[in-house]
Formats: sequence, C-alpha cells, structure tokens
Amino acid sequence: MAATQAEQALVRRWRDVLALHARTQCEIDRALHGHGLCASDFEVLDILAQSAGSGGCSYRVQEISERVHLSQSALSRLIARLEKEGLVERGMCAEDRRGVRVVLSEKGRALHGELLPVQREVLARMLSDG
Repeated sequence: MAATQAEQALVRRWRDVLALHARTQCEIDRALHGHGLCASDFEVLDILAQSAGSGGCSYRVQEISERVHLSQSALSRLIARLEKEGLVERGMCAEDRRGVRVVLSEKGRALHGELLPVQREVLARMLSDG
C-alpha cells in the first residue's frame, strides 16, 4: 500500500525534527565537553538552577525524570556522577523517606552560570529559523 503524500510529508517532518535534535545535542555536547559536561548533564543542572531561581530549593529525582529524556536508571547514574563531581547534593525527601531530593551545590551553581550563555548560544544558533 503506497503512502499518501500527506503521510510522506509527515514522516519527512518527523525525521527532520529527529535530525535537528541530534545535531543540536551533538553541538551542545561539543561546546560543553571542555568543561567535563554533556548536554544531559547541563539539562539537569539547568532544571535545578531554575528551581532555585523560583524560590524552590530542590527537586525529587522523580520530578527531574519527568522533565528530561532519560530513563530513571540513566538519570540516577548521571546524578550520582554530578554528586561525585561536587555539582549537586542529594538528601532524603522529608515528605517521603523513600524519595531523594537533589539540589545544586555552590560549585554546580557557579558552573551552571558560567556555561548557561554557552548552551543558550548553541540553542540560538541551531534553532534559529534563518
């Protein structure tokens, strides 16, 4: 059964989105590599920094997993690595003793502030319509 033109256009558009995502992710990885981070690392730091900026102080790991495109186990490994590097701190969740809360450390906040313009420049360059 031959695909309709509309279906072919939809598939092309989907593949274009995937390709743009992959290229952008690679560019962010390249820009952050010299600082020891990848795009996923920065995304977690950025989420935590936004929490701190809006009066919050931490996120549960489950809340972070709802905002990043990583499996729960991959996110747990990433957070453990960021903690080992002194960029985040983990603690028990007061509301649910099984839960873990994650917050930026001072070192993490400083690195995020330093790399925010770098990441945003890549996004602006890669996602501009021109």
